Amino acid sequence: MKIAGIIPARYASSRFPGKPLADILGKPMIQHVYEQSLKCALLDDLYVATDDSRIFDCVIGFGGKALMTAESHTTGTERCHEVASSLDSSFGVVINIQGDEPYIHPGQIEQLASAFLQDDIQIATLVKKIRTRDELFNPNVVKVMTDHSGRAICFSRSPIPFCRGKEEADWLENTIYFKHIGIYGYRTDVLRKIVSLPVAPPEKAESLEQMRWIWNGYSIMTRETEYESIAIDTPADLLLITNNS
Repeated sequence: MKIAGIIPARYASSRFPGKPLADILGKPMIQHVYEQSLKCALLDDLYVATDDSRIFDCVIGFGGKALMTAESHTTGTERCHEVASSLDSSFGVVINIQGDEPYIHPGQIEQLASAFLQDDIQIATLVKKIRTRDELFNPNVVKVMTDHSGRAICFSRSPIPFCRGKEEADWLENTIYFKHIGIYGYRTDVLRKIVSLPVAPPEKAESLEQMRWIWNGYSIMTRETEYESIAIDTPADLLLITNNS
């Protein structure tokens, strides 16, 4: 079974148009992501999936592989599926690598890819322990609750589980909380099925795509990581990361 890494990268962004091409220390962001991803020995191939010729030309220009995808995709999952559909049948797993994390750690990708050594894994993702109250109660930090084996039960922007009978300031001392690290792996046959699923009620409420998969009975296995890279969502984020590099 071969594993493909796919980096969805779109030009249009309400908060940061052209983000994949933003310069970081003399290289476009997408090149940083690509080069970090190449360091993962478990990937048999790596592609950037984009709907914009400027990004495509940039990737080809630095020696990477890129494929053009439809402009109509609303999620990175859909863009990954289009690329996965063009690969040969020997690719049994796809890793969806975020295109806005220029310093993603190769160990994260390797940890996720290695989860598929278990035959029963359909979808996998990473989680990290929450250690601060600010993270716990920040709705932009997605929380994950798992069962005893590490399979995700629920994703939410609210702290889960609710720590009944305790003051909020004491929740972290009484319960372990995890946040979601937004990198996914899918078996290609599962990916083909989940992209055709309709929006589910909890997904609509939370604006979290992964709840669509759980709602429809798909299993998401989590692996705990200590790594966390910085995502670039706005020009201010870019300024912060370049000033600290």
